[in-house]
Amino acid sequence: MTIDRKAIESMYKGLAPKTKARLNRAVKEIVESKKRGGKVVAVVGSGPNIHEGVTTLIAELMHKGIIDGVSTSSAVINHEMGGTLEKVKRFDGRAFGLDAEKLPSDGQFEVSILSESLLEKYQHEIYIDMALYRRMRRAKGNTIIKVAGNMAYPTGFRTERLARDVLALARRCGVPFEQIAGNGADPYTIIGAGAEHNIPVLVTVPQLVGGGEVGLAVGDSLSISERCQRIARLVDSADVIIESALALSQEIHDGPFELFTGHGIWADWEGGWTYSLANKKIIRIDLDPNLEKAWVQERKSKMVSDAVDKGLPKTKLMGIPFRMEMSGFARISGSLPVIGDIGEIWPILATKVADELGVKLDFMTYKQSLTAGKKVREWIVKNVKPVDRERMFATAKAQMKSHE
Repeated sequence: MTIDRKAIESMYKGLAPKTKARLNRAVKEIVESKKRGGKVVAVVGSGPNIHEGVTTLIAELMHKGIIDGVSTSSAVINHEMGGTLEKVKRFDGRAFGLDAEKLPSDGQFEVSILSESLLEKYQHEIYIDMALYRRMRRAKGNTIIKVAGNMAYPTGFRTERLARDVLALARRCGVPFEQIAGNGADPYTIIGAGAEHNIPVLVTVPQLVGGGEVGLAVGDSLSISERCQRIARLVDSADVIIESALALSQEIHDGPFELFTGHGIWADWEGGWTYSLANKKIIRIDLDPNLEKAWVQERKSKMVSDAVDKGLPKTKLMGIPFRMEMSGFARISGSLPVIGDIGEIWPILATKVADELGVKLDFMTYKQSLTAGKKVREWIVKNVKPVDRERMFATAKAQMKSHE
């Protein structure tokens, strides 16, 4: 895929001056870290990161050695197992004859627009009512691109069933669900790139609940204590952490082992392993201007720290709607908010970092409203494939033999 430099430059020119300055500073910190041999870890939420193609871009950055680890949500794992994005037809489920009480609140149902070859492959794995599927395909409705492996029949159902196989293999091999799924995943997914290059990809504890059966299986594949330990070591390995469209990040990056803003003091007292965010660079791409306000007030007058010292509610003291994760973020000296749309910030950031490092990228995303952005979404639907169950089992079998 040829990178559309004009589209990247157009997005960059459209940014606010402050956002440009922050983005340029973020590029500098990432580049300086990589040049001295440091690691960059991405911590991303679900929804927008999938829709905007960010997860696919992160996979490309993993292939190119720019991103060295990822922490994400079980919903992202679910969607990547289904192929990241897919075309579905949405239609009125009640008019179709489905039980209204079992439909989502809008009454809509979705059917996957699958190729005959993929449909045949799924039929070897799960029972598909072909008469029902064909009738759904003929139903009157809108065809859209959306996250894969979610509510659409049969892709979502297939992913739910596949999750049980992944969990069984993960337990047998003693590795995370994410790793086993990655063995059969497309290389342009985070889990696929992680498996290919032995890069850790881990679902965070606060983000375990998404993705239906996938979320449950991810949670059951490792104990909570081991998952927290693995995530803590992943974050500790990073010189730079990039957070994107993320909630509950305070609970993700401080956790039970972190000393600077977290609760690791007691683990340390007991002689356990701990780490500190004190000298980390944390770049957060966020749309919330209140994050910027909290960050600025902390740097001007230590207002966040003062509220903590006095045990005062930060919302009342600072006069802004205060999300919990703003507290730790604002107090970390190396934190940097980049307020903007991840659909614009990520491709600009990736392009500038790659250029500075002399790395040629073979994939790029763009803002959805641009023609280039629409083409990328179509490319993902066509080219990023669902998890291959046979390859997943074969790889797990080979890995178990190699450890005998």
